[in-house]
Amino acid sequence: MTTPLRLDVRRSGAGSEVELSLEVPSALEYVGPAVDLIARACPSGTLSPRRVAFNLRTALAEALTNAIAYGNHYDSRRMVRVRMEITPEAVRIHVADDGAGFDPSVVPDPTLPENIERENGRGLFVLRHLVDRVSINEQGNAVCLTLLAG
Repeated sequence: MTTPLRLDVRRSGAGSEVELSLEVPSALEYVGPAVDLIARACPSGTLSPRRVAFNLRTALAEALTNAIAYGNHYDSRRMVRVRMEITPEAVRIHVADDGAGFDPSVVPDPTLPENIERENGRGLFVLRHLVDRVSINEQGNAVCLTLLAG
């Protein structure tokens, strides 16, 4: 890894709201360090340690990997932008790439018999089962993953 990752942390209000932001180069070797950096900086309280350790880390790794591979096509000149909003009610993870985007309505269902053996196409399915809400912008190049408190 040649470029160190730099996490920006901003607190607002009475310190109950935190925003983390990070730019990640489009290379898979940055996924693990980026996930570790963000998970370690996530303040306790909104999510249980188990949800941070499993749901948040796994969902963020999947979203980053998809953005690097499918959005930015491993182009080292492009970055993936991560912004995480932490409030007492929820954690929202925004992941955006520089790609053309995709249409989520045409992603095949990986649970159908004809798709079981496919090597790819499970990312969106996995994300929808790890977090409480998944939304994708109109262009299809940014995802917002919401984990509700509790």
